[in-house]
Formats: sequence, C-alpha cells, structure tokens
Amino acid sequence: MSNYPAAYQSTSGSALDVDRQFYKALAEGPHELLSSHLVPIRTGYAWEVPAGHLFRITAPQGPQVGDLNIWNRHDPRERMWVSRTRQLQRAHLSVYDRLWSNLPFIRPMATITADSLADYGTDSDGGRVHDLLGTRCDPYVNKLLTGEDFDHHCHSNLVRAVQPWGLTEFDVHDVMNVFQCTGLNDNDQYFMKACPAQSGDYLEFFAEIDLLCAISTCPGGDLSLPMWGDEAEDTLKVCRPLGVEIFKPQTELLTGWSSPKSPDYRGNHGMQLKPVSW
Repeated sequence: MSNYPAAYQSTSGSALDVDRQFYKALAEGPHELLSSHLVPIRTGYAWEVPAGHLFRITAPQGPQVGDLNIWNRHDPRERMWVSRTRQLQRAHLSVYDRLWSNLPFIRPMATITADSLADYGTDSDGGRVHDLLGTRCDPYVNKLLTGEDFDHHCHSNLVRAVQPWGLTEFDVHDVMNVFQCTGLNDNDQYFMKACPAQSGDYLEFFAEIDLLCAISTCPGGDLSLPMWGDEAEDTLKVCRPLGVEIFKPQTELLTGWSSPKSPDYRGNHGMQLKPVSW
C-alpha cells in the first residue's frame, strides 16, 4: 500500500490535532452506566446521547455488522458526513478518529475513545474494520439486483428507527459500518469479508455535541455469506443482535472540555462581492 502523504494534514492546535491524553483518560476513567439496550436482529434502534457522554456499540453474542447514523439532536440538518470524515481521518476508523458533520456545520460530532478491535490492522486481503468505504444496504439496490422486495435492509431499519423523532427516509444518510471488514481488491472494487468481532467486542464514542444516533443490525449478519449473485445464501443463520450502552463520565474528566463550534465563515460564497481592482 502506498505511503503517499495524506491530503489533509494536522497542524498544532487545529481540529485534527486531537488531545489524546484527554480521550485516553475518558476511556480509562470511572463512568456510570446510564442505559443498556439489546438491538434484535434485522431491526433498527435510535437513541439520544447528551454532549459530554460516552456510548458504546457492542457485539454481545458474536460477530455482527451495524450501520450507524448520527445527527445533531436539535437540528437534524446537521448530520454525519462520511466522505469528509474519510478525507479528514481515514477510510477505516479507530481510536482518536472523529466523525465530522456536513456543511455548513463541519465540526466533530463524536470522537472514538476505545476500540476492542484496534489491533486488527490490515489482514492478508487488505481488509480493515469499521468501514467508511461502503454504505448501507437498501431495498432499492436489492430490487435492482434480485427483483425482490425486502423490508429489513439497513436503510429501511434506520428509517423505522428514527420515525418517532419526526425524521424520514430523506434524513437517513451514508453510514459508518461498525465491525465491518472491507477493502478494495486489485480491480479497485469494494469487498466485504466476514466480521472479525467476537462476543464482548465494542466500539466506544464520546459525544462532542448533543446527538441522535441510530443503528441497524445488518440483515447480512456477520457478512460471512454472500448476499447477491449466483452464490447468494440465506444470511438469517449468521445474524446476531448488537448492544448499545450509554455512560456518564466522572465530571472531573471533562475539565477544560467544551463542545466544538462550527467555523465562523461569513463570506457568503462571494455572492456579495466588493469591487476589486486587479
């Protein structure tokens, strides 16, 4: 793999210059479990996380992929921007990486504080975990590929999950594929491998702002079986639930922290240009 320098480089004090000691202390410090929820197979679940709290996505019964969406709890127009997160961070996320919001808000929404699969690295096929390369499965592509209707793809699961918050299908966006192992093959084509998570594995986030989150327990389960093509199989037998836990960290651990602000851009995109003398 190329070691060509990344396009977006961190400078001291910038939003990409993460205070690792702060987030390490958060992950290791005392915190109180506020809630725990088991998300059944092939369903969606939504939950709120106050700023300054932690939440975990867990694999309580073994390998299972989850498709994650995140919004600003008070303004769903602000939501996770996967492509910019991929540029600012990387295509597969782990500890100290951040999930960024869309324009014009563009700020960290959450920061990863702990990852039990952090040592997975890159496998012999070039696969890595916690994917930002792909997106959610959906009933429309499934209809194109199979000619069949199916109501429990991740897109549909997320739509149902956020409906009680007044959100619709149009609010569901590109996902972070938690626990999913993916990469690009020699033909530059996207591949998915069997999920490496085991019972007890987890990914933990710190909420930088008040969040609404939603996750789908993917109908492909652990993705060990093909879902499309001539070799497609029924994946029900490899589906498992996921867990969601919310924690309140000890107050002292948050000393000096505050929610990030959006950039104070006031240029109006050049639509009110002042006369320029070239």
